[in-house]
Amino acid sequence: MKIKTDILIVGTGAAGLYCALNLPEDKDVLLITKATVEESDSFLAQGGICMLRDEADYEPYFEDTLRAGHYENRRESVEIMIRSSQDIINDLINYGVDFERDEDGSLKFTKEGAHSAPRICFHEDITGKEITSKLLAAVRQRSNLHIIENMKMVDILTYEERCIGIAAEGGDGKMYEISARFTILATGGIGGLYHNSTNYPHLTADALAIAMKHKIVLENIDYVQIHPTTLYSPRKGRRFLISESVRGEGAILLNARLERFTDELQPRDVVSKALWKQMYEDDKPYVWLSMENIPKDDILAHFPNIYRHCLEEGYDVTKECIPVVPAQHYFMGGIHVDKHSKTSMDNLYAAGETSCNGVHGKNRLASNSLLESLVFAKRAAKRIALEYNDYEDIAPDVDIEAYRGCDKDYIKIVRSEIERLELMHK
Repeated sequence: MKIKTDILIVGTGAAGLYCALNLPEDKDVLLITKATVEESDSFLAQGGICMLRDEADYEPYFEDTLRAGHYENRRESVEIMIRSSQDIINDLINYGVDFERDEDGSLKFTKEGAHSAPRICFHEDITGKEITSKLLAAVRQRSNLHIIENMKMVDILTYEERCIGIAAEGGDGKMYEISARFTILATGGIGGLYHNSTNYPHLTADALAIAMKHKIVLENIDYVQIHPTTLYSPRKGRRFLISESVRGEGAILLNARLERFTDELQPRDVVSKALWKQMYEDDKPYVWLSMENIPKDDILAHFPNIYRHCLEEGYDVTKECIPVVPAQHYFMGGIHVDKHSKTSMDNLYAAGETSCNGVHGKNRLASNSLLESLVFAKRAAKRIALEYNDYEDIAPDVDIEAYRGCDKDYIKIVRSEIERLELMHK
């Protein structure tokens, strides 16, 4: 079956939705998602979204981002992100995002690991859900924006080394040829490749496998972030994240003898290594996280979702420690893009976790993910608007059934390449 649209966005997380909202309203835009719109990692983000407080905060924020990224960051991208942050937050507020406020009505900020100052806007401990749900509501109000759920991209379609759309398999089992003048890949992370991850299991790096197939430039795809604190469970499946904001507000990590063993506010990779070392020494599959230093009222106000989930698992965080363990959390590498989110293939852009614009370097600073995704999704939309009339529509005949099943080895392809690079760099 054939579908024709002006601009195609693969993914309906924060990056995909925000990109759509910044595209010209006279263009027909189709967004597709592999699962349902609510099943994106953007809905799961707990801690918050960074914002430059004032000019005095610029250099410290810039340095915090570089230090967390082991100084492998693309500095131009970091500058773009930080300088764009206030506009992004204002945009989100205009879309109805309800950030926490101080008594005087000004934005309230929290602090997380590796930040030298509080600069993180938040909504309880469900900031991602608050932001993404408001963006989704705005998308649904636009007559030129359309969403198809349960539609899986299996390949991109090309003509003379230019992307002209994708081949996709629908939830009805039919194959679809979706042609578009521009395509944006916003397919999220790679958590589905791992046994322990905070990500949804259907996020299996499909876009990376397709990029490899078409020799689209990739960057640092072995740069995978482990989050130090997820709730330990002997059961298999996605791990529940215990936000870094908890440690930013005073929670501490304890060994089997209930002794503090590390500085909880170091970068995530450093804290994760400390946890693994302590777990080995204790001969335990977890360490303890204590919130005893956080007043009960603050826990209930700032972390209600974490409180409720832990209570459902049998732990009252206001009275006792909880067992935590590191798990795969975020992907700093991806499809290489420039400062406008353009890939190495004409008419193909990428934004969000599946892309790599160099902001995060080797390790992401806490709460830079939502900001980076939104900043560069908007830049993609603005660049596409400028270039749209430079190209003509191309929709050659395609044997769409020939693409059926071509995605069956995607997980194997990406996992083996990541493992190869990890071994090479050790």
